Order: sequence, then C-alpha cells, then structure tokens
Amino acid sequence: RSPPALAALSQVLRLERSRRTGVVFPLEKLARSLAPGADTARFRLFQPGLAALQRAETLFRSGRDHAIDYVSSAVRMDHAPPPALPEVCFIGRSNVGKSSLIRALFSLSPEVEVRVSKTPGHTKKMNFFKVGKKFTLVDMPGYGYRAPQDFVEMVEAYLQERHNLKRTFLLVDGVVGLQKTDHIAVDMLEEFGIPYVMVLTKIDRASRGALLKNVLEIQEFVKEKTQGCFPQLFLVSSLEFSGVHLLRCFVAHVTGNLPTVDAS
Repeated sequence: RSPPALAALSQVLRLERSRRTGVVFPLEKLARSLAPGADTARFRLFQPGLAALQRAETLFRSGRDHAIDYVSSAVRMDHAPPPALPEVCFIGRSNVGKSSLIRALFSLSPEVEVRVSKTPGHTKKMNFFKVGKKFTLVDMPGYGYRAPQDFVEMVEAYLQERHNLKRTFLLVDGVVGLQKTDHIAVDMLEEFGIPYVMVLTKIDRASRGALLKNVLEIQEFVKEKTQGCFPQLFLVSSLEFSGVHLLRCFVAHVTGNLPTVDAS
C-alpha cells in the first residue's frame, strides 16, 4: 500500500499557500475568522518551523534501522510491555475517531496495522505501538458508548502506574465539542496530575462556525477549569490530514525526540 495524498509533508508543500496553511496549521486558518483584535496567543503556542516538521516526520517513517511495529495488547498492567521508552497515549470517546487518527499518524508506514472498526467501541484493550527506539504510542479503549466493563480500572491503573507516560492526548469530537463523558475523562486526568492536550477530531465534518464555537468554548474551559492541559488545542482531520503533521511534531517534541522547535 502506498501512503495517501498529503500524508507526507513534501506533498503538502506543493499546495498553494492558503491551502497549505489549512493543512499544517488548521487552527491558524480558523483564527482568521475571528473578530479583529481577538486574542489568538493560545492559537500559536506550538508553531514549529519547516525543519522541525520534517525531522518529526522521519520518526513516523519506518526504515531498516527504525522499525515501527504493533507490539502487543493488554487488558491489565501486568500484561503491558516494559516501560522502557517515553510513551504517549490516545484516549477519547468510543466514536471519536481515535484509531483513524493513529492510522493517519502512521500513514507513511503503511505496513503498520492499526485496526479501524466500522462499529464504534472496537478497541477493548490497550494497544501498544513501538516507534523504533524512540517512543511508544498507546491506543487506549474508548469510553462512553460500548466501553469495556473494566475500562475505569484499566485506564486508571495505566495513568497512575505508567511512569514513562509523557503526555496524554484527549480526543474530542470537533463536530459536537465537549460531552459529559469527556468531562469525566478531564476530571480523571486532573485528579491524577497527568499532563494532557486536547485534540479536536473530524474537523472536515464541522462547519466553520460550529468549529470556531467549539474551539473558543473549549479554550475558555481549558483556561478556567484545568491545570494540566496544554493551553493550545490541536485540530485534526484524519481524512484530509489537516493538523496531522503538526501533531506528529508535538508527539516528537513531548517524547524528547525534538528538544528544540524553531518557530516558523
């Protein structure tokens, strides 16, 4: 299988400037719809330059000395692989598009098998992916609709015991915004003092007005109600690859594989 269009940064750079910005920095493009003088500081906290984006992309491209592999699945912490590498985990509601996003992140290595189910709630276990000798990425079970019965024990144990966890990526549906079940996940991350970041998925399905409303409401929520959440939201479309390159770069950065990020 060959990678889909726009999976690689080199393909994105061929686009005309406005479209390119929309793919790489979707939040910046959305900011243009705000009223003049609106505070956009939290839209640009993480804005890497081209060199950083390119370096990050190499981490997600498997090679002879850099294998990207599904390692194992676990329903209990004693089944999890040893915590030898820096780790990030992806968590969200059952139908938020979590596995689709992980597949988009790994799209430059089509041999990596990320199962995407047509029925929500397919991920019942913690699925571990090893990215060379650099870091591990974990696809967590979805919460809410069709969550596994032992979801809370599994996830709480993981968050509290996994000392190599560098950042949790909390996925929120960009069409509907924060839901009641998302607030429960936020409370859990806050209670445990876990650093996390919110990622708004499916932005290709939301109208600009609805997306902007959700972004502003969530940013205000993050500012007023959270301690451990990174102030900038990340917007992604797994279908159009909007925000995927930036998210790869952020993952590389928080796992210590991109210590300096030069702003564009």
